[in-house]
Amino acid sequence: MSNLSAFVRREWPHWLVFAAMFGASAWAWARVTPPIPTHWNFRGEVDGIGGRFEGLLLMPLIALGVYLLLLVLPRIDPARANYASFTGPYALMRAALAAMFGAMHGLLIATALGYPVDAGRWIPVGVGVMLVVMGNIMGKVRPNYFVGIRTPWTLASARSWEKTHRVGGRLFVIAGALLVVAALIQVPALLVALGVFGAVVIVWLFYYSYAVWRTDPDRVPVTGTRPASEDR
Repeated sequence: MSNLSAFVRREWPHWLVFAAMFGASAWAWARVTPPIPTHWNFRGEVDGIGGRFEGLLLMPLIALGVYLLLLVLPRIDPARANYASFTGPYALMRAALAAMFGAMHGLLIATALGYPVDAGRWIPVGVGVMLVVMGNIMGKVRPNYFVGIRTPWTLASARSWEKTHRVGGRLFVIAGALLVVAALIQVPALLVALGVFGAVVIVWLFYYSYAVWRTDPDRVPVTGTRPASEDR
């Protein structure tokens, strides 16, 4: 299979999401009446509004921009050789982000058209599902400078990178699942507690990466690693 064919087979789901987002925006353009709700607080209350551009085009443009950026990053990463060993997980990561943006955009359009959609509930659910997907991928991400849990110590030790991502992946799954539950049962205090939990997880992973680095007798920086023979 040629490189172009492999690229198309890997990327067409992303393109389908973007086409659907822009197509839905074009269809809704003349059907919505500004101002359009664009943001909700953790209580599910609208706290941001905008015109047709902010409500119908901004999200698709951000989604497309993030996608293109993630395509370019492997080409400029000093550790770009490592991307060859997690091509599949990296594509799934981009697809999860695209799907989340697409779902959020669909909810926004439905709200703008007057449908009784509880976007304040379903957007956190989408974010939680994305965290679960990302957590399951995390352990397969090879050392690089742009994607993953990047601390001074994961970038300076292959062992620290590997162990931190395995543990971090599990914590992402737990946090995502809890966020889905909290959003569905609509308990604001639980959402706040999850925010605190997320901050603690970030600090702890920072320390954990340092602790593993200290015990690594063979510290190999990101640019010194090589692709694995297969996805782990």
